[in-house]
Amino acid sequence: MPIRYFCRHCQVHIGDVDSDMIDARSLGFHLLSEEERLEMINYDSDGNIIVKSICEDCQEALERNPDFHSLHTFIQ
Repeated sequence: MPIRYFCRHCQVHIGDVDSDMIDARSLGFHLLSEEERLEMINYDSDGNIIVKSICEDCQEALERNPDFHSLHTFIQ
């Protein structure tokens, strides 16, 4: 099953990684705190791993508007 990446801000699908060909350690999941893991990594109803990340568009918006960091959602 794939590991599916979605933007935490705009919910756009960023991409998939084939979990059969890679392990969680090589993706850096072991570097996350327990709180970060709970916030960023979930499972959908089909058992796929869903990772909340940030897309390029939202990253650029945050770089241009640093005050957006205080908002949970800034995409309208």
